[in-house]
Amino acid sequence: MAHSMINTRLLLRFLRTFILWSPGALVALLWLFPLYWMLITSVKPDRLILTGIDLIPTEVTWDHYRTVVADTPVGRWFTNSIVTSVSVVAGSLVLGSLTGFALARMHFPGRTAIFWLLISSLMIPPEMGIVPLFIGVLRLDIQDSYLSLIVPPLASVFPVYLYRQFFLSFPRELEDAAAMDGCSRFGTFLRVALPLAKPATLAGAILIFTGNWNSFLWPLLVAFKSEWKTLPVGMAVYTRLDIQGTATQSGYGEAMAAVAIVALPTLIFFLVLQRYFIEGVTQVGIKG
Repeated sequence: MAHSMINTRLLLRFLRTFILWSPGALVALLWLFPLYWMLITSVKPDRLILTGIDLIPTEVTWDHYRTVVADTPVGRWFTNSIVTSVSVVAGSLVLGSLTGFALARMHFPGRTAIFWLLISSLMIPPEMGIVPLFIGVLRLDIQDSYLSLIVPPLASVFPVYLYRQFFLSFPRELEDAAAMDGCSRFGTFLRVALPLAKPATLAGAILIFTGNWNSFLWPLLVAFKSEWKTLPVGMAVYTRLDIQGTATQSGYGEAMAAVAIVALPTLIFFLVLQRYFIEGVTQVGIKG
């Protein structure tokens, strides 16, 4: 009798779990299907790309990737994207952590007004600031350089908000203990608060890196020469020229290979750090 009751409970638990997770698994499969289709198309021979729907390719070729690498300076574009994204991540986190700590732990007139002013700027579409930024880049004559690709994206409110919310939950006892040990305000931030903000730092790094890696409009405007294009911009130009808007078989394999080269680094980066990302998001408090 007891064994039967245990089996019934296990069966009910399994059914509840199945009903709860089945819709999410279905949505995940639907979301992953375009990515899977892109990958299998990128390794199909040209003659098989438009012949039908093959979930498992009967033939695999790497010629499309070889063609993309041979026809484009993909190494230079990849380097530009890496340098730009990593620099923006580092600069944004440094500025965001300092500003967020000041807004959360320091008391000065207008602190709340400054925070809400920064938050309200998020309602302004980024495209509205493109023209004055572009004019400034032209007047400073820094187009086709890392300065034009890195400096403007540093003015991001997101890391300020992220760190400010985290530091609001920072135990004041730790701050008082650091002060008793002779730490200055900056020493407390550097030696105590910032190391404890690792979850917020990792979550912010993932989001900022992904956003800047996939950035398109600003790098498109300030990179006039081919050698200064980032990977998404360069590959977009390449695929447009390659397919030429025709419905022929030629070009689609190279286009899918080019898109895969752009997408895979961020996907791998997120999959490797997803545990830290989830931990960071759950630990960042939502305090006002």
